[in-house]
Formats: sequence, C-alpha cells, structure tokens
Amino acid sequence: MPAMTILIERAEGVTTITLNRPDKLNSFNAQMHSELRTALAAAAADGTRCLLLTGAGRGFCTGQDLADRVTPPGSPPPDLGASLDANYNQLVRLLKGLDMPVIAAVNGVAAGAGANLALSCDIVIAARSASFIQSFCKVGLIPDSGGTWTLPRLVGQARATALMMLGDKVGAEQAEAWGMIWRCVDDAALMTEAGGMARHLARQPTFGLALTKRALRASGGNGLDAQLDLERDLQTQTGRTRDYREGVEAFMAKRPPRFEGH
Repeated sequence: MPAMTILIERAEGVTTITLNRPDKLNSFNAQMHSELRTALAAAAADGTRCLLLTGAGRGFCTGQDLADRVTPPGSPPPDLGASLDANYNQLVRLLKGLDMPVIAAVNGVAAGAGANLALSCDIVIAARSASFIQSFCKVGLIPDSGGTWTLPRLVGQARATALMMLGDKVGAEQAEAWGMIWRCVDDAALMTEAGGMARHLARQPTFGLALTKRALRASGGNGLDAQLDLERDLQTQTGRTRDYREGVEAFMAKRPPRFEGH
C-alpha cells in the first residue's frame, strides 16, 4: 500500500493538512489529489472550525508532478482539460466553498498550480524564504487552478500579466508588499504564527466568517445595489445566531465571548 501523500492533524477546532511528498516538493499526483479531496470533505463535515494547509520539507507545492503525466511514445497527448475538471478545479472549488477560514502557510516554493492553490486560501502567511512562481509559461501552458481569476484581483492586471507571461519568481516580502499575501514572517516563526492564527479563528463566530467569505466571493460580480441586498440577507442570518447573542452579551458584561460557530 503506498504511503499517504498528506498528513492530517486535528486539535482545538483546527484541522492541519500537510502535503507530504517532500522528495517531489509536494507536487501533485493522482493519489494526492484523491486524498486531499477526501480530507477537505471530511473537514467540512467533522466540526472543524479552521483549516490550515502547509507542505512538508523545503517546499509548499510545485504544482503538477509531470512524471505522473508521461505517456508512451506514439500515444495521444493527455487531455489536460479533463485533468483540470477531475482534479484542480474540484480542489479550488472545495477550498473556496468551505464554510470556515482557510489559511495557507507557505513554507518554501509555491509554483504553478501550487502557487494558485495557496492563493485560493482565505489568508496566506509565507516564510521569508518562500516564493511564488507562475511557472506555466515555462512548459507552454496557460495558468490554471483559478490563477487567471485570483491573481489579477490580488495584484492588478499589469502585474498579473507580467508574472504569468514571464514566469518570474516573487519572494515572500515582495508578495506581501504587493498585497498578494497577508503576511511574510521569519522562517522559524511560520508555523507558530499560522497555528496561532488558526486557533484564534477557530474560537471566533465561524458561521459569520463563512458568510463573510460568501459575501466577498460575490462582490466581484455584483453591482453596489446587489451587494447591499446580499449584505442585508446575510446579516439577517447572522443576527439570528447564538453567536451574535453571545457576542452582544459578552460585550455588555465586559467578558470574553464564547463562540460556538452557530
């Protein structure tokens, strides 16, 4: 039986998933896709209140393991569109659709689909030595895994176009300065910072945070009137929660709130 390609830890409401093919810089093969989809579905159903995604070894993820796509001489080329539908597109939709905060702790190189996987998370913290590379152009492909949607919204059209056409490496400090990620931290502090943030978010009113994610996802395609209507509808839901009542009572009593995610 092949070794697991991901590691899973659960504690204090946080599920930590570590991509675990360090000898391949955590590049994706079919097994890792399957195991990660299963783990994300489990986190959505098991009471997890925050998800933390990172990589083992010296890299976060370098995207697709090209060795997994080698075809015999004379055989038809692989259908990469079908591969996207079966794997990366499902993965991005799962991450974006999780009703909980999702943190990426980028511990080294994040290239190709690995970069766009990290950037599809809600909050990205990167080690100072980490880097992000839109490496698709180096093998004649277009960026995928939501990159052409995500990156322009983070850094603007001009920077996204140049990064995707040139394949230049962006260091973590530059990524923070450009607004591509939330924060760059010293390498030794990465998991302390990311784990502390994950535990903090797991103690927050996570139902409200899930609806915040829903509102943010919709904002890019909505006009102001539609977004105001959506905010009204979602606020109606949050206003009926036990967490809202607890937050108000705790504020009035000058005590720390005890949120349950309901």
